[in-house]
Amino acid sequence: MRVSIIDYKTSNLHSVKAACEKVGITSRITSKPNELLSSDAAILPGVGSFSGAMQNIRKLGLEEAILNFVSSGKSLFGICLGLQLLFEKSEEFGTHEGLSLLRGKVKKFDFSNENNHKYPVPQIGWNKIISKNQSWKGTFLDNCDESTYMYFVHSFYVEPQDEAVILSTSVYGNQQYCSSIKKENIFATQFHPEKSGQKGLEIYRSFKNYLSKNV
Repeated sequence: MRVSIIDYKTSNLHSVKAACEKVGITSRITSKPNELLSSDAAILPGVGSFSGAMQNIRKLGLEEAILNFVSSGKSLFGICLGLQLLFEKSEEFGTHEGLSLLRGKVKKFDFSNENNHKYPVPQIGWNKIISKNQSWKGTFLDNCDESTYMYFVHSFYVEPQDEAVILSTSVYGNQQYCSSIKKENIFATQFHPEKSGQKGLEIYRSFKNYLSKNV
C-alpha cells in the first residue's frame, strides 16, 4: 500500500505520519501531484486558514490532482481543515471556494446570543462524538461508541447540504455540528485522530484494514 499525506504547507504533518507508522501504514509526505496520483490512498490533514490552504493547494497544482484522485475511486481521509476543504465554500474572513467534493459550507461558531455566556472559540480539547444518520459498523469509526471522546481544535465547522453524509455529530455550547462525514470513498473528521489516544489510533487501524481489503 502506498499512502500519501498531502502537504500543502499549512500544518505539521509528522504527528499524522507517526500515527500511520504506529499502526503499520507505510506513508509519505508529498506536495507532488504525480506522487499523489500514483498512491493507493491519501490523507488530507491541515490546520490554519481555509483561504490560505486553498491558495497553496492551487499554487502547488494539487487541486486538480485531488479531484482526479477522488474521481478514480481511491480513498481520501480528511482531518480537521482537511475536512472543511472538501466542501464548496467557507465564510472564514469573507467567502472562499473550496474543493467542492461535497456540497455545503463552513461556518464559524457564534455564541453571541447565548445568554451572555461566552464559550471559548476556538474549541480546544476533548469532546464526545455521537452517531447521526449512518451506522458506524464497517466504517473507520467501527471501534468507537457513543462514549468516545476525540480531540478537537477548531473555530469553524462544516454544514453539509446532504445530511446523509454525516457520520457523527458533536455538541459545543448549544451548537450541534458535524464532526465526521462518510460518502463513498471519502471519510473525514473535524477532530484529530492522531491526537486522540488509543481510540484515535483505532481509526488509523481501521483505515489500514479497509485498504488491505480494497487495494
